[in-house]
Amino acid sequence: MNATKTVLVIDDEAATLTMFRLFLNAYGYSVLTAENGETGLQLVREHHPGIVFTDLKMPGMDGFEVLKQIKKMTPETEVVVITGHGDMDHVVRALNLDATDFINKPIGRSALDAALKRAEARLNDDRRDNAPLHVAISSGVGIVSIHGTLSGLHKNRFTAYLHRALDSGAKGIVIRFDNFSAVNGTSIALLTRLLSETRATGTPVFIVGLSENFKTIFDMVGITRVAPCVDTVETAISAMGRNKTM
Repeated sequence: MNATKTVLVIDDEAATLTMFRLFLNAYGYSVLTAENGETGLQLVREHHPGIVFTDLKMPGMDGFEVLKQIKKMTPETEVVVITGHGDMDHVVRALNLDATDFINKPIGRSALDAALKRAEARLNDDRRDNAPLHVAISSGVGIVSIHGTLSGLHKNRFTAYLHRALDSGAKGIVIRFDNFSAVNGTSIALLTRLLSETRATGTPVFIVGLSENFKTIFDMVGITRVAPCVDTVETAISAMGRNKTM
C-alpha cells in the first residue's frame, strides 16, 4: 500500500466515515477508517498512512490525544483535524500539537479538496524541514516569506527579519505565505503582537497567500484588522501606493 496515497479517517460517526470513503476513493486514495482513536492508532502503526483525518470530539481517546500519539510515532504524517463550526479554540490547540490543517463539519467537497491539496503538497515537499523563512526587499517593500510551519521555534528569526525589513526604510511590509504554510498557536500570538507593533509605526502591513482556513483564525484573533489579507504581492504594493497618496 502506497503510504503517500493512503488516507486514514478516524471518526465515531459512521455517516462521516462513509462520506470520506466515497470522496477519497473517487480521488484515487486507498482509504482506511476507524471508529475510535485506539483503532486509528493501530492502523497508523500497521499502515503508516501519509494523511490522517481525525475528529477532535470522540468518546474515549479524543482527537487531541490521537494527534499527539501520531506525531510521536510518525512525525512526517500530515494530520488534518475535523471539528465543528465555531470551535476555533480547539483548532488553535490542535495546531499547537502540529496539526496540518482543519476541516469543519458538515464536510464540504471544496474544503476537503483544499485540505488534501495542502497535505499532499507538504508530503511531497523535500524542503519542509528546512528553515521556513526568508526576507527580501522588492519595489521598496519588505517581503517576509513563510514556507512550511511557522512555530515558536522561529520567533527570533521572524522578529529579526521583520526588523530588517523595517530598518531598510521599506514603505510597507508583506507577510507572504506559500501553499505549504501553516501556523501554530504560538506563532499566531507572535504574529498578532509583532504585526500590531509594526502597524503602530505607521508602516502598512499586508498578508498574502493565506489559506481560507487560516484567514478564519486570523480574523478571529484580530490579525487581519492590522494586516489585511490580499491575493498577491502586487495587490499589496498597489494598496500601499494608494494609502500613501491619501
